[in-house]
Amino acid sequence: MSDTPPASSGAPGSPDFDEMTRDIAEVPAVEVIVTVAVNLMSAAAVKLGLTEEGDKYKDLDEARKLVAALAGLLDASATEISSFHAAPLRDGLKSLQLAFREASLVPDEPGQGPGEKYTGPVYG
Repeated sequence: MSDTPPASSGAPGSPDFDEMTRDIAEVPAVEVIVTVAVNLMSAAAVKLGLTEEGDKYKDLDEARKLVAALAGLLDASATEISSFHAAPLRDGLKSLQLAFREASLVPDEPGQGPGEKYTGPVYG
C-alpha cells in the first residue's frame, strides 16, 4: 500500500493536481505576478479598514506585512513586467502606504513606513 495519495480522488469538487499544474503552466509569468500583487493589495486594503466592513478587520500589524510584501514583489519584478502593468500597481502601493500612514496613531518617520525601503519615502 502506497503512502502517496492519488492526484485526484475523482470526487466532485476535489482538485485534480495534474490538471492544475497544466493550467498554471499555461499562465504567463506576468499574469501570475500581477495576480499575486492584486491579492496582496486587496488583503492590505482589508487590514487597513478600507473596505465596506471598515474597522471590523482592521489590523495595522498585518497591513504593514502585506504592504511590505507588495513593495518587495513590485521592486523585484520591476524589470520583468511592463510599465503597462507596473504603473497601476505602483500607484496602488503608494495609496496603501499613504492610507497606512493616515491610519497609524503614531506615523512612521518618512522612509520607515511599510515597503518604503523599496520605494523610498512616501509623502502625501
